[in-house]
Amino acid sequence: MTPGGSAGTGPADTPPGAAAVAHGVWAAPGRVNLIGEHTDYCDGFVLPFALPQRTVVEASRLDRPEWIVTSTLAGETVTFDLSAPVTGWAAYVAAVVWSLRDAGYEVPGARLRVDSDVPGGAGLSSSAALECAVLSALADLGGLDIPLAHRPKLAQRAENAYVGVPCGIMDQSASTLCREGHALFLDCRTMATEHVPLDLAGQGLAILVIDSKAPHQLVDGEYAARRAACERAAELLGLPALRDATLPDLSRLDDPLLVRRARHVVTENARVLETIALLREGRLREIGPLMTASHTSMRDDFEITVPEVDEAVETALAAGAYGARMTGGGFGGCVLALVEAEKLDTVADAVRSAFATRGFAPPATFTALPAPGAHRLS
Repeated sequence: MTPGGSAGTGPADTPPGAAAVAHGVWAAPGRVNLIGEHTDYCDGFVLPFALPQRTVVEASRLDRPEWIVTSTLAGETVTFDLSAPVTGWAAYVAAVVWSLRDAGYEVPGARLRVDSDVPGGAGLSSSAALECAVLSALADLGGLDIPLAHRPKLAQRAENAYVGVPCGIMDQSASTLCREGHALFLDCRTMATEHVPLDLAGQGLAILVIDSKAPHQLVDGEYAARRAACERAAELLGLPALRDATLPDLSRLDDPLLVRRARHVVTENARVLETIALLREGRLREIGPLMTASHTSMRDDFEITVPEVDEAVETALAAGAYGARMTGGGFGGCVLALVEAEKLDTVADAVRSAFATRGFAPPATFTALPAPGAHRLS
C-alpha cells in the first residue's frame, strides 16, 4: 500500500523478469528532492523526483568473476575481483557487486562502460545513479530475481558499508522507483510509496535548478555528524527515531545544538506532509513558502548551507520565485526555485548577476522535469 492508501500501478512498480541476458544498456537517473532533507535516516518522509540527467551503463557478461569498468568521464579503466578494496569512482561499482554478493546473489562477471550527464558534486545523486544503473545491469545480466522494491536497500548498503557514506535510503529509492511526471512520496520507515502527480507545465510553472558550483562533499564528516546528532537526540528522548518526536518533546533536550538539529527534522517532516496535501489538490504554487521555510531551517537549525546557495535562494525569491530551497545533503550543491515558466530566464539571469557581484563562480542552471527511474534501454 502507498502512503495515500492505494497501490501504485504501471511499469515502475513491476520488477524486471529474471531471464539472464548477455549484453545490454541500462540507465538510472539523478534526482532532486522537492522537500524533505535529512529526514530519510530519521525514518521520516521525503519527496524526490528523478531527473532526465542519467548514468548509462553498457554491460556484457564475462565467464569469470571479474569486473572491468571503463568510465568515459574519468578516461580510465579499472579491473577488480573484490580480493582487494577498490577506491575512487570505481568503488561505487565494486560496492554494488559486493552488496549483491553479500546478500547471497550470484553476481556475473562483467565488462561495463559507464557514461553520465548527472553533474558530479552538485547534490543531484550522481553516486546513486551510478549504483542503481550498475545494479540494474548486473541483475539482468545474471538473471537475478531481485524485486524492484528491494533494490534501493541493496544500493544503499553498497554506499553505506563499502564506500563509507552514511546516506539514507532516499537517493537510491528515487533513482530506482520514480515515475515520469510524478514525485515520489516515500515513507522511509515503512518504505511505502505514492507517485504524486507533479504537472508543472500544466499550471504554467517550472522548477529551475541552480547549480551553485560550490563543492558538495559528504565524506568529510559533516553529513555523518548531522546524522549522529539526530540519532543521539532520538536516543535521549527515548524514541526509535526523530520521526516519532514532536516539538514539545524537544524541551526535554538540554543541548541547544541537538535541539536545533532535531527541530529541523520534526518541522521538515511536517512540511513534507503539508506539501503532499497541496499537491494532491493541485495547489502547486502554494508549496513555495514551504520550500523556503525548509531552506531557512536547513540554514539556521541544521547549518548545512553555504553562502552560494543562500545567495541563490534569496536572489530567486527577490526575482519572483514562489519558493526556493537547497536540495541535497548540503555544504554546496543545488538550489530549486519554483517559478512561473515565463520567468525562468529572468530568475536565472538575476542569480548569475548576483553571483558575479559576490565574486562567486558562475552558476549553471537548467529546468528539472520529473523523469522515470532505472530501466533497461536496449
